[in-house]
Amino acid sequence: MHPALQELGVRIAHAHANRTPLRLRGAGTKDFYGERCEGELLDLRAYRDVIDYEPSELVLTARCGTPLSSIEALLAQHRQYLPFEPPAFGGDPTIGGIVAAGLSGPARARVGAMRDFVLGAVLLGIDGEPLHFGGKVMKNVAGFDVSRLLCGSLGILGPIVEVSLKVLPLPRSQQTLRFEMSPSDALDSFSSWTGQSLPINACAWVDGLAWVRLCGAESALKSARERLGGEPVADQTASHWWDSVRHQTHPFFSSAAALWRVSLPATAPPLPLNGSPFIEWGGALRWYAQELAAPRMRELAIAAAGTALHWRGGAAGERFHPLAPSVLKLHRQLKVRFDPRGIFNRGRLLAEL
Repeated sequence: MHPALQELGVRIAHAHANRTPLRLRGAGTKDFYGERCEGELLDLRAYRDVIDYEPSELVLTARCGTPLSSIEALLAQHRQYLPFEPPAFGGDPTIGGIVAAGLSGPARARVGAMRDFVLGAVLLGIDGEPLHFGGKVMKNVAGFDVSRLLCGSLGILGPIVEVSLKVLPLPRSQQTLRFEMSPSDALDSFSSWTGQSLPINACAWVDGLAWVRLCGAESALKSARERLGGEPVADQTASHWWDSVRHQTHPFFSSAAALWRVSLPATAPPLPLNGSPFIEWGGALRWYAQELAAPRMRELAIAAAGTALHWRGGAAGERFHPLAPSVLKLHRQLKVRFDPRGIFNRGRLLAEL
């Protein structure tokens, strides 16, 4: 066993025996995300590096402490990438933290969520021993797919120490188009365009401008440009803009005192709030810079068949949208099954877990 993994296992077994809460942490780029978290720090960065990568198979396996920058540099050498575009938030997150957070970037609505690219994972159990789930091919699971369950678990089930991911070739060509339109017109247009056979990879709207990223063969992009119209954006400008959306370095995010992440049906009309949102995922994700009481924001989201997450800033309170009783019961049962003494990231995902 790798020395760093062995050391982690010893600390976990000792913590479990003594009922000592542990606060799991990689690079700390998402310390702001989630509810409170208590316990002794368990730094996972020492267990790092890519274990296996076969470009022809489009599969990469890495240890939890491997920085995102290292993985993306390796993939770029073979003209491949992580299509779910994990956000870095101005830092260099570890792959274990990326999976634990389960966050995806601008292309999520078209290419799939982060969990759709997880093939397998290794979790350290309460006895400090590795638990293997999934594998390195797409069809490897019979029964409950625990490896994807870990995506977005925020470490409450234990440290994700290894992960196998599906990667994809870089698009042959990219082009971003820009349109002047209102948020309502943007939502109508996004809905219309995504229902057609167009090579749209991502759609977003902010400050009176809709941005549409096309990916694919040059012939497909040319045909789409002719059908959609709009203003072509220079490649460097477009790349910088989409990166600012992915990593939340766009001024909209940095200037917001309180930020809400609202998930809605893509066709839902704009919420009746002051100020314009930042719209992503073709309308399915809306960001609101609002100093609004949580009950009111969630009331508006529920009325539109959605949910509201208090992303950061503003008054303290419950961050995540409350779960239905039946779903909360499942969360409790899973927590007890994997972590009966509640030592892993206590209170990070749900205040009571």
